[in-house]
Amino acid sequence: MKATEQTEEKADALIFLKNGRTIVVNSPVRIEILRMVMTGEQRFDDIVRRIGRAKSTVSVHLRDMTDDGILAERTDENDARRKFLYLDARYLGTIAAPVCQMPAGWEEQPVLGDSVRPASVFRLIFNTIRTSLLQSGVNIEPVLFSAGIRAGNEVAKIVSDNSNEEFLKKLSDFFRSNELGKITIEEGDQLVITVTDCYECQDLPKIGRPACSFDCGLLTAVFTRQTGDEVDVTETHCYAAGDPFCRFVITKKEEVPREN
Repeated sequence: MKATEQTEEKADALIFLKNGRTIVVNSPVRIEILRMVMTGEQRFDDIVRRIGRAKSTVSVHLRDMTDDGILAERTDENDARRKFLYLDARYLGTIAAPVCQMPAGWEEQPVLGDSVRPASVFRLIFNTIRTSLLQSGVNIEPVLFSAGIRAGNEVAKIVSDNSNEEFLKKLSDFFRSNELGKITIEEGDQLVITVTDCYECQDLPKIGRPACSFDCGLLTAVFTRQTGDEVDVTETHCYAAGDPFCRFVITKKEEVPREN
């Protein structure tokens, strides 16, 4: 699952950031419009058709979100009557009903054990924050993806190599030596990375879907720098989804032609 796909989850509100201001959208109609626009720019007429509301009603919602800075519009170069709407704010996440209920006594269970290592303390802190947010119904996976991009840009400086084989070895060694997980790499039509003992999600509650947005961001940055091409990283399996490992499929990002 990609970070942008999190809008498909049931949400009571979407959270955006524009010019240092946090904007919360909780109107069901506006959430539906934004879900459309977040997949790519949309024609006004297509939004009206899919929303199933009067043009005047949709126009009011679009105008208000444009005034708030969430949306912006452009005019068709060949037909000034055609308007396209696109997202013009940073998507931060969602607010919804809590996705998990922890069993009684969970907070009292020992997680560090007798051998306390820096990596185990890091995992405890990271996963406690994630679990607390999940219990509160707050999903910040787009933020985690962006943070992973920033971290991945630094990791890329360490593992990038002129030899692709050496690069993959360095990446595997980096994960193993820093106790981030054990990597298995399959090369073919698609590059597939399987991670066991994943630091990001192995200790999370089972939420029924992939949850490694930070890793998706990190791998996106690392492989973009190594290949010189923008890539998409999609998590297909995850401990948080109930799988016995995490699996990431890495593909070259396809350019989406702009409609005129």
